[in-house]
Amino acid sequence: MWYFAWLLGLPLAALFAVLNAMWFELTEDEVTRRKILARTESK
Repeated sequence: MWYFAWLLGLPLAALFAVLNAMWFELTEDEVTRRKILARTESK
């Protein structure tokens, strides 16, 4: 029965890793956008 945990757990872990990577990319893009915006407004 342990294989059911692996069968369900591995895809869920992979999905979590993908969602985490997507969230990280979105937040990094937002930080970069704010830095560029602040730099252009200060001129």
